[in-house]
Amino acid sequence: MNTNRSIVNKAGTIQTSVVTSGLLQPYQAKKFLKQTFDATPLMGAIRHETRTERKGEIDKIGIGRRLLRRKVENTDDGYRAQPKFGSIEYSCNPVRLPWEITEDTLRENIEGENFEKVVTDLMTTQIGVDTEDLIINGDEDVSTQYDTGEKDDSDQPIMAPNPDYDFIKLDDGVKKLISNGGHIIDVTGADDMEMEMFYKAVAAMPNKYNNGKLRWLMSPTRAQQWELFLLNKVINNGGIVPEALYKSPVAIPSMQVPNLSDDTVILTDPMNIIEVNTYNIKIRKDSTSKDAIMQDKRFYVVHFDLDTLIEELDATAMIVGLPAYNFQKSYI
Repeated sequence: MNTNRSIVNKAGTIQTSVVTSGLLQPYQAKKFLKQTFDATPLMGAIRHETRTERKGEIDKIGIGRRLLRRKVENTDDGYRAQPKFGSIEYSCNPVRLPWEITEDTLRENIEGENFEKVVTDLMTTQIGVDTEDLIINGDEDVSTQYDTGEKDDSDQPIMAPNPDYDFIKLDDGVKKLISNGGHIIDVTGADDMEMEMFYKAVAAMPNKYNNGKLRWLMSPTRAQQWELFLLNKVINNGGIVPEALYKSPVAIPSMQVPNLSDDTVILTDPMNIIEVNTYNIKIRKDSTSKDAIMQDKRFYVVHFDLDTLIEELDATAMIVGLPAYNFQKSYI
């Protein structure tokens, strides 16, 4: 008989080979989520909250500044510092990842029955990668069509179905949330990257958040082109660029996020980004139903809930409209 604990192997990996009814116990759900958190550096850096209900509030607590007062011996003046309490509402959206494996694949694959575990591990990792993608790019108001950039005979834009619509619409991500309340530095029309855009982003944010915990989030391509931009500055103008500047513009470290587009750079404390999940996680497998028998395959699906929040929008800045790198100016 399969026990709850047997669902989690010694390495903490969830295996579908022992999952039938599906609903995981809280400790199992935590292990499954931990696997998804380890999928990317950003997923490991942001804040994660797990709740029992799909909708609710996450409490916030803050402390003011300049709270100290003079001490007078044998005197109580009645002064008391007060914490500041608040909350953020969350509403998790149910999502799923289904897949199938034919029995022929299991029989003929060199991994044999272990192939089922290999695929499950890959799917679990992909859940983490896709979750990061949603955390960054999700938009519940995304259009079903996109502009191809071409014109028809009437000089009207040619639209095409958005291939990512079913995915992007699942949740509102960080870019959408910051656009609706964070600090935006729009550099549309700029010919190239400039150091000034980073300083403008930092200046847009209150000083209290510039506390050593901020990080630049940018795509790997944008990070590499920033290095090339600085190298070209040295070649063209002479002088020396401090080595730290390549990885830490304005003395703030950068973090590469593959799911972030090249035209955007985000400044925030990663812990200011919150992923909310519920314990209502199901990993289900079917190998005995009529469809499974008739098609000679096994069906799998992972069900879970998620929502993306930003604790303090005032502690975010986003540089948008960054131009593609002008390689014609490169002398390397």
